[in-house]
This record gives sequence, structure tokens and C-alpha cells, in this order.
Amino acid sequence: MKTIGMIGGLSWESSAEYYRIANEMVKARCGGLNSAQLLLWSFNFAEIEELQHAGRWDEATMRMIDAARRLERGGADLLLICSNTMHRMADEVQAALGVPLLHIADPTAEQIKRAGLTCVGLLGTRYTMEQDFYRGRLEKLHGLRVIVPGMDDRSVINRVIYEELVLGRVEAASKAEYLRIIADLIAQGAEGIILGCTEIMLLIQQDDCPVPVFDTTTLHVVAAVDAALGE
Repeated sequence: MKTIGMIGGLSWESSAEYYRIANEMVKARCGGLNSAQLLLWSFNFAEIEELQHAGRWDEATMRMIDAARRLERGGADLLLICSNTMHRMADEVQAALGVPLLHIADPTAEQIKRAGLTCVGLLGTRYTMEQDFYRGRLEKLHGLRVIVPGMDDRSVINRVIYEELVLGRVEAASKAEYLRIIADLIAQGAEGIILGCTEIMLLIQQDDCPVPVFDTTTLHVVAAVDAALGE
């Protein structure tokens, strides 16, 4: 089994899900007392959020590269950034490494295409929804059409992430708002919905939606476990 390196704490709420899912998957596949062989670097998210909010992305990139190199030196055979937003600097992180960084958008896109879909709605932080690093990869590399909510709804989604989900709060009123926004994306032609923030899976599940939901957290971990087990 290869060693998975996780860059977490982005926030720890979703990092805990990464750890749980990875271990459950390895146990299910290998049986017995088997669990995931992994290393975790966990940031103080307050420091990272401050850099995001201030637009100090170069500093955030240097922090991410440093964490990735620490994991590689520690023996990680492959790396995950446990956050959609922080894939903004995925190319720079990969360039600094001698081991593969598994991009969260790729297994998500592959699952969407496997389902026969071409148009999806994207929920995430405002950085993920508005900037090109994520939508552009889905559109240019994978040929998908990506729809994002309007400006006011993007603000709602972002607020819930940073003021509730990263703090472990799951509010019924916020879930209702998310489902309203999802319904609007479906009305615009979305055939499926990407939960493009690793905390959204705490709020929205497949049973809540009439179209396929793509949980990036779980799909990312599946890809990592596949790679670690040579599958």
C-alpha cells in the first residue's frame, strides 16, 4: 500500500471526513484490520482564510508548497489538497513535487462523464465559483458546461461555508437556501450538481436532490485509495 499525504486543516471539519472515508474504504477493500496508510499536515485555517480574504494568494501558495514538501519528505507517495478552493495553486504545488498531486476536479469530472452528463451546476466558495482555476479545468480539460449561481446566491453559499460549515454548524435554514439555489441551477439546465467545497457534503446529500450530486470530498478520496492500492 502506498502512503497518501493529505494537506488538511482547510478546514479540519472536512479533513476529518477525508480521514474517515479513506480508512473506511481501505477496510472495506482489504478487510481485517487494514486501514489507510497516510500522513496529514493540518493548517491553522484562520491563517489560511486571512490570506484568502486579503487576496494574498502568493503567500498562500508558498504555505501550500511548504506543506506538500514536508509530506513528501515524510514518505508520502501521492498527495491530496483537502480543499477545492486551495486547488487554485495546484499547478505550482505539483511543480514543486516529485510525487503526483491528485487534482480534486479530475475524478469529479470523470464521474460526471461516466454518468453521461455534460452540463453541471457548481457550488463552492466564491473563489471556486468565480475564478477560472476550477471551472476552467472542468470546461477546457474535460469538456463540461458549468453553470454557477447568480451573484446574490454566490454570496449566500460562501457565507454558509465560512460562517457555518467550517465551524461544524449545519443549519436547516441554510440547507433550504442551498436547495433553492440548486433548483434554480436545474431550471437553467444543470443535469447534476457539484458539491465543489469539501464541507458542503455535511449539508447536502444525494437524497436531497432530484439530479445526481457529485461529492468532491468522497470522489477525491476514492481516487487516492485507488492509487494507493494500485487499482
